[in-house]
Order: sequence, then structure tokens, then C-alpha cells
Amino acid sequence: MTASSSPPPGDYEAGLLNRRRILGDAWVDKSLANRNAFNSEFQELITRHAWNDIWGRPALGDKTRRFMVLSMMLGIHAYEEFAMHVRAALDGPPESRLSPEEIKEVIMMAAIYCGVPVANHAFGIATAILREKGLLAEHKKEDKP
Repeated sequence: MTASSSPPPGDYEAGLLNRRRILGDAWVDKSLANRNAFNSEFQELITRHAWNDIWGRPALGDKTRRFMVLSMMLGIHAYEEFAMHVRAALDGPPESRLSPEEIKEVIMMAAIYCGVPVANHAFGIATAILREKGLLAEHKKEDKP
């Protein structure tokens, strides 16, 4: 395919379906509403390639890919993307949804493989999201004698 040729028909549409399934309609609608002359080609590229060519592959499944993406976002210090994918993982379809405990395990592992500062920052991000969603029970402080 040359730079001026069009992508195969259906790749964008299939990617858009995957993107909506993983990130939710509200997030995708917001992203698409923010398209402009400068970034629209990038939006089309990630929809075709990330969301169709990669998320559309059957071997791993959405839940495994969620674990991988969260881990990789921490590994490259992409904290905004990490937050977006934490929200998506908590809100996703039941078959691919991650629990707060599973997200905690990703961050615990990141402490060893990516470093304690990365995990510390990730716990802050995830804690705020869990509180925002009402999914975090407040820890009662024990009285000290």
C-alpha cells in the first residue's frame, strides 16, 4: 500500500468496534469529537492498526491484553494511558473486566520489574480512580494504645 492509497475497507470499522468494546462508547466518542485536521490521520491509524490489527487478533483475548497494556503503560511511564486503561478495565464487559485486586497485582509486579517509584505513582492513580468509582473501601485506622 502506498502512502496515498486507502486502507482495506472494513479495517477502520472493525477497529472502531474493538475500540468501543474495550474503552467504552463515551471515551471513543470524546476522542473522535476531538479530531481535527492535524490529528485525524493519527486517529484513523490507531483505530485501524492498534484496535483492528492488534486488539482484533484472537490468540490472547481481551482480558490478557488488558493485563499486558496496563503493564506496558507502567513500563514506559505512560501514566495518562495507564489511567485510561484502568478505567476501561474496571468498566469493561464482564468477560474481560479486571477487578481492583487484579489491577493491584499488576502494580505490585511493576514495583519489581519497573521500579518502586513507578508502582507508587500507579497506586496513586489507581486509588483515585477506585475512589471516584466507589470501588475502594476506606481503610479504618486502628487506634494505637
